[in-house]
Amino acid sequence: MPYPRSRAFAVPCRWLRAHQGTADAVLAAVFFALILLGTVAGVDRYRLGGVDTALVAVACGSLALRRRAPWAVLGFTCLLTALFIVLRQTDGRNPVILTAAVALCTVAARTDRPTTRATGLAVCVGLTALAMIFGPRPWYCEANFAVFAWTGMAAAAGDAVRSRKAYVAAVEERAVRAERSREEEAKRRVAEERMRIARELHDVVAHHIALVNVQAGVAAHVMDSRPDQAKQALAHVREASRSALDELRATVGLLRQHGEPEAPMEPAPGLGVLDQLIDGFRRAGLKVTVECRCGTPAALPASVDLTAYRVIQESLTNVQKHAGPDAGAVIRISRDPGALEVVVDDDGAAAPVPPQPATAPAGVMGGHGLLGMHERASALGGVCRAGARPGGGFRVFVRLPLSVPPRTGPLLMPHPADGTTG
Repeated sequence: MPYPRSRAFAVPCRWLRAHQGTADAVLAAVFFALILLGTVAGVDRYRLGGVDTALVAVACGSLALRRRAPWAVLGFTCLLTALFIVLRQTDGRNPVILTAAVALCTVAARTDRPTTRATGLAVCVGLTALAMIFGPRPWYCEANFAVFAWTGMAAAAGDAVRSRKAYVAAVEERAVRAERSREEEAKRRVAEERMRIARELHDVVAHHIALVNVQAGVAAHVMDSRPDQAKQALAHVREASRSALDELRATVGLLRQHGEPEAPMEPAPGLGVLDQLIDGFRRAGLKVTVECRCGTPAALPASVDLTAYRVIQESLTNVQKHAGPDAGAVIRISRDPGALEVVVDDDGAAAPVPPQPATAPAGVMGGHGLLGMHERASALGGVCRAGARPGGGFRVFVRLPLSVPPRTGPLLMPHPADGTTG
């Protein structure tokens, strides 16, 4: 993985990567300024003549093209370095060698190791030999070996940069591949577990329901003529149904995660107890408004009623967790002859989320809430869409068809005194 960087350092790095031409031009100007400053601020000051200054300016200016034409810039700066060595035979100082070193470092960072070694050796040996021939005497003075040192360090630095980039890229690739493998393995295990549970449920339901059906048929057939046998058949029906419930509870219990409470014994909730759910969130500090446009209250299919309740529950939980302490939510429930629509909007107050209050409503769905809502809606043939709103905030939209057998009991809604309409 890449080494961690502070945010203050990451911003200029992103800008430099996006404007490489400008960055190279700035580098060229900085090098030219440093070379000129070194001629007057050094311990042993020396002067550059007009020709020398022109050579330095042209060499530094060529660095602005080092990314677009690295080999051409390397050859050009080496040529100017050799020309500078010939012109200042007795001095030995050669500031142009800095531009050749930068160009060599760029080439080394962009090529492979064999090419770097061959190029670095050729530049080091060629410029050093030229300095020993035309430079100051004796030939082994430190000024001549400085040419070898600068070019050698540049080649080594470029090779180190290339190696680090290759290492980081390899580590990132391994991390991506490992993450992909973990996801695929998790999906495979989930699919296998679902298939196993599906087979268990099929066996339980098929066996016991078939038995219940046969015994109920026997009871209906002999109810008038042989009541004792009918009573015995009904006893078998009761026993088979009890065994089916026990096995279903054991099978579904495999889906429960460690530490979760046992399944509640009360009936499944629905929109009839929506006011209790909303009151719990209001006590926890969430501002909730309900708008109901359902016309005349009528019975809803049990699965649709439960799914609508769970969608509202999970949506409000997400608002409370992620939208901030000052967030508010609006619930809109509408019904037409063929479907029930539920829309939950929040104002998206971007603020740090405080710890969950102890008074928050219990029994909410935990983890992967949006995926759970989508699966619930898809199981009924409905549609679930969730995403950011254009004006800010978040919206959850669910449309559930009513083409299932209706359940008994009226559809109750929150009272107008709770701030609702409809």
